[in-house]
Amino acid sequence: MGKALFIRAEWDEEAEVWVATSDDVPGLVAEADTAEALLAKLRTLIPELLEANGYPDAGDVPFELFSRRFDVAHRQTA
Repeated sequence: MGKALFIRAEWDEEAEVWVATSDDVPGLVAEADTAEALLAKLRTLIPELLEANGYPDAGDVPFELFSRRFDVAHRQTA
């Protein structure tokens, strides 16, 4: 595979985990407490899912992880 696959990760405030999904990797749904732990899971899951879905030679698979988390900053008043 040459083109990098696009993976989305969003913070689930209620569950307090990062959740990854992708249109490029059929069946991908993964979660982890930290972005680093999620990245480690994805390194294993992506090739496994591609192989299970019939993609040939899914050994080394480049991917881009786009993470998004919404938050609120509060202005301090004097």
